[in-house]
Amino acid sequence: MPAEPTLSLPWPQARPLPDAFFDRDAQLVARELLGKVIRHRVGALWLSARIIETEAYYLAEKGSHASLGYTEKRKALFADGGHIYMYYARGGDSLNFSAHGPGNAVLIKSGLPWLDAISGEASLAAMQRNNPASDGTPRPSQRLCAGQTLLCKALGLKVPDWDARRCDPQRLFVEDLGERPAQIVQCLRLGIPQGRDDHLPYRFVEAEHARHCTRNPLRRGQLEGRDYWLLQGAGETA
Repeated sequence: MPAEPTLSLPWPQARPLPDAFFDRDAQLVARELLGKVIRHRVGALWLSARIIETEAYYLAEKGSHASLGYTEKRKALFADGGHIYMYYARGGDSLNFSAHGPGNAVLIKSGLPWLDAISGEASLAAMQRNNPASDGTPRPSQRLCAGQTLLCKALGLKVPDWDARRCDPQRLFVEDLGERPAQIVQCLRLGIPQGRDDHLPYRFVEAEHARHCTRNPLRRGQLEGRDYWLLQGAGETA
């Protein structure tokens, strides 16, 4: 899906996702965000991460923030697709995008640092400074974005800066670089309290990178057809 022609591109070949990408069913958006790259400019550097794990949320189910009703803080969830909804989870920042329909959204759960001509070694070093290990040493790159708050910390994304805003191609956007997961894992979302629609399989993980996400859905003891489903590409549902 090409970028909207009115956008001011940060470099000639940039391919930011248009708002129309997000203005679709939340599960479809959650699947198709896998493989896309988040770009955030901090100073002179673009900090980047490939999305490997997402979760879909709907107004009509109890696991979502929107199910608690409209508030000024949650207004982005009730806006049209592509609005940014950020909130604090256990003291850390979390990134979501609104999808089609009031109250529906996708949470970006985890990613992997992305290095290319735009985001090089200096960008990776900046992400490691943003999100060091508990002893102060550089966190291994594969663990830098292994969780929703770790991802935001590494990328320098803050609730006050981005909540209820839209992406800005000069500062923050999601880019389509043509990366398509060969296989996707669909499974239960994480951290949903019992009785709040915790049975809904609205979590999506790029199978190739499952060991680097928040919690590996393919770990030992998990059974296909009981604990997870494997999808071929981004368009098939369980």
